[in-house]
Amino acid sequence: MKQFIKLFLLICVTAPAFAQDGWVSIFNGENLDGWKAGVNASSFSVADGAIRVAGPRAHLFYEGPVKNHMFKNFEFQAQVMTKPGANSGIFIHTAYQEDGWPGQGYEVQVNNSHTDWKRTGSLYDIMDVKETYAKDNEWYTEYIKVEGKHITIKINDKVVVDYEESDADKRAVNGKGRLLSSGTFALQAHDPESVVLYKDIKVKPLTE
Repeated sequence: MKQFIKLFLLICVTAPAFAQDGWVSIFNGENLDGWKAGVNASSFSVADGAIRVAGPRAHLFYEGPVKNHMFKNFEFQAQVMTKPGANSGIFIHTAYQEDGWPGQGYEVQVNNSHTDWKRTGSLYDIMDVKETYAKDNEWYTEYIKVEGKHITIKINDKVVVDYEESDADKRAVNGKGRLLSSGTFALQAHDPESVVLYKDIKVKPLTE
């Protein structure tokens, strides 16, 4: 019995903490297992426990086992660091495609000093943020919640977007694919001059 208790305690101490309060890690900090990129896949690498995004336009899609990479209602959170002049994005409710800008889902902007005025936390082209709430060369928290038709985006715990999807029929043609449905996540490599780091990427599935 004592041996069983010792073994149980050892497993509890050494087992990786994949879930805490419903949060589940979707990046292991070591490699890109569970993620898939199409063209320009070399724009993504892993260094010092983070996904390093640096190179020509490309997108890295989560295709791992959590929820069979199909999310509807969820909370998402990542630690992000931008280098000066960098541009990137986090796509939600999207789907893998080999090339081009993702045609499905929303992009949540990652940009603290790029020439594009739409700053970090923007729901790109839908509800854009002009103010800068994070700094280059510093880790910050980017949080996204989707519940029903509602999207909440926080930067370092500050709400910067509070959006209810109700205007989809009024959008220009290039915005018709930006809709809530279900799908996976993707990280964007925007251009060769942009360097961005992502770590501690996790998701908390919510009741659908």
